Amino acid sequence: MGAKMSSQGTELSLSESSLTSYPTSLAQLVGGQERPHGAPCFTLLCMEPPLSSEFVPPSTQQPVSTRCPASADYQHAAGPGLGSLGIQSSLHGAACTKSRARGDFQEVLGGPEQGGDPEVPPYTIVYFPARGRCEAMRMLLADQDQSWKEEVVSIDTWMKGLLKSTCLYGQLPKFQDGDLTLYQSNAILRHLGRSLGLYGKDQKEAALVDMVNDGVEDLRLKYITLIYTKYEEGKDDYVKALPGHLKPFETLLSQNQGGKAFIVGDQISFADYNLLDLLLIHQVLAPGCLDSFPLLSAYVARLSARPKIKAFLSSPDHVNRPINGNGKQ
Repeated sequence: MGAKMSSQGTELSLSESSLTSYPTSLAQLVGGQERPHGAPCFTLLCMEPPLSSEFVPPSTQQPVSTRCPASADYQHAAGPGLGSLGIQSSLHGAACTKSRARGDFQEVLGGPEQGGDPEVPPYTIVYFPARGRCEAMRMLLADQDQSWKEEVVSIDTWMKGLLKSTCLYGQLPKFQDGDLTLYQSNAILRHLGRSLGLYGKDQKEAALVDMVNDGVEDLRLKYITLIYTKYEEGKDDYVKALPGHLKPFETLLSQNQGGKAFIVGDQISFADYNLLDLLLIHQVLAPGCLDSFPLLSAYVARLSARPKIKAFLSSPDHVNRPINGNGKQ
């Protein structure tokens, strides 16, 4: 899922039959609906406020090192080539990092702990500086012990149109798996589900996983509409109607091993990560929204306690990354 931007402003596609235009800003670039959709590492491209040509604190003039969600080190490192484009590149996940000069910039590379040549992670995410449509992907990759690269693109860079013109639908996220380039967030999640064995154990479970994920998308679109079009006047009504939208997920859990397992079957699927992300952001919007849904409450607690998800959710990257581009949540 993604947003499209025109020269007059951002278009948030809420359905095939309706488009609403909003003032041009980063806020509207994060949440829109994409067109319906018809063990590697990954690259992610993200939007970020304008950056200077160097990504190091002036006081240190050294690459900024921190901890990645899967407890491996990564660096923010780039030279004038990336900086002048307003793109910040960083490595996340299981791989240890090394860096090497490549052209006119320094790229962050994943590599083995000791010895060997570093290799560029096949997975890359390109997106705006918000959780938005990509946090479920990030959570999935972290939990599955995968490495990925994120490229965060400044709003100035996006508005210049060069990057946009190369995107299939003129929107982000953009996802690369080696030489495969994908757009549309749910298509990306399904690809990861197939690639990493997160799509149920048979065709029946795969169909149920698809059904759940479509239900997640339905509620996410309602959430996006609230956040970006009528937050102040619509929040109370949205929260009042929320139990009716959450009930189907409680029902699904009750029908699967008494709600003590995953949303489908006895193994985690890409739909679990998408649903978990959706429930977590709704707990921010309406903190008591799961109080009358004991199975959903236990489900969120159980998945959030998985060691790698717990590390991801407590990481500075996740905690400091805004949920939505307009600051509303």
